[in-house]
Amino acid sequence: MKKVLLIAAREFLATVTTRGFIIGLLIVPALMSIGAAVAPRLLIPRIPQVHGQIAVIDQTGRVVVELRATLDPHLITERRAELARQALAAVPDEVRRFADGGGVATSDQTIAAALGSVPDFELAERPPTADVQREKKWLTEQDGAPHVALVVVHPDAVQSAGAGGYGAYDLYVPPNLDDRLENQIHQSLREAIVNARMRIFALDPVSIGKMVRVARVRSVTVSKGEERRTVGGLNRAVPFIFVMLLFVGVMVGGQSLLTSTIEEKSSRVIEVLLSAISPLELMAGKILGQMGVSLTALGLYVAVGMVTLLSFALFGLLDPWLLVYLVIFFIIADLVIGSLMMAVGAAVNDMQEAQSLMMPIIVVMVLPLMLVAPISADPNSTFSVIVSLIPPVNTFAMLIRLASNAPPPWWQVLSSIVVGIASVVAAIWFAAKVFRIGLLMYGKPPNFATLVRWARAA
Repeated sequence: MKKVLLIAAREFLATVTTRGFIIGLLIVPALMSIGAAVAPRLLIPRIPQVHGQIAVIDQTGRVVVELRATLDPHLITERRAELARQALAAVPDEVRRFADGGGVATSDQTIAAALGSVPDFELAERPPTADVQREKKWLTEQDGAPHVALVVVHPDAVQSAGAGGYGAYDLYVPPNLDDRLENQIHQSLREAIVNARMRIFALDPVSIGKMVRVARVRSVTVSKGEERRTVGGLNRAVPFIFVMLLFVGVMVGGQSLLTSTIEEKSSRVIEVLLSAISPLELMAGKILGQMGVSLTALGLYVAVGMVTLLSFALFGLLDPWLLVYLVIFFIIADLVIGSLMMAVGAAVNDMQEAQSLMMPIIVVMVLPLMLVAPISADPNSTFSVIVSLIPPVNTFAMLIRLASNAPPPWWQVLSSIVVGIASVVAAIWFAAKVFRIGLLMYGKPPNFATLVRWARAA
């Protein structure tokens, strides 16, 4: 056992003390931080305040007056603020206060950053009989204020022509008009046409707006022993986050085991090691050492997630038992995948030869990522139960179910753990047999049939 621990310590220190490991370990949190700061500015570029003209051919004679009011900058500001309030109403109070920054000014700045400055539109009214084709050419002309859009309101947009219902409008815009400006024009047109229709029946648009507006409240999630505000998207995000943590942790350890084994075999270092220890001791030490490396990486990412939840006062939304299950299923998955990776590394002479033997292992690991959506949508379906009991994907599937909004019964969790332990025993037995023979084998790389013969013969 002492030799195994020495090999494990050597493997751990040889990996974690390298500059590449430290940079690779920190690169994901760093990229996430940079992305959070830079992506909004790249994906949602700010647009300067627009002073432009909108030509209107109103074939009803009633919409242009209403449109002049709905395009007023003050009304656009109020409409955007209302949409922002509705969006913030669906997020936790702590996130709302964080986004608001404690003041209205900050919220206004946030809205302006996301939607751009409030535009100042000038209406250019055209007669109802104006030539539409000629007005389209006006869009491309440059004479003073930019020509932003051409609106043609249908004759039946305000008064229905019969059983066919109401008409609408046509909107023509110049090339490369910002989508946010076009959306604001659509919103103003919709509100103007609705107001014109209500005036036909002598209805007050303000009163009607209050009557039809129902504030959306946040639901309350009720579980055994507690009640808490529902966080939108959490039920879909948590399973994916946990399975990604498991995937990344296992991949870090498995890839390192494969690479180090191939390097030591090709450089003949493995022969020196085998003169002092047995193949099984070498294999056990390397697996334990790389498991420590993977746990270090996993611990860092979990710590970053915990700090994020604490900063938003959302830590209470996470079941602490999920972290326990994450460690349990990580150890099981890491032992299975790591053993198979070591078997592949011992059987080949370089990374190119390892590609064909690695492919089934990679497919097994990627498969759970594709099953996150169907399993988390119905965690207790027959399909979900069966997959969570089939090794080696059972660890991933059961973790998805545990992180979902309908966790499985305890006996299924225990059954999955027992199945996982059995798969660990089988994987280590198979890998040990292949490892013992493959370490000193050179020449043509084996296929899976050869690996099976080695395992049966050893």
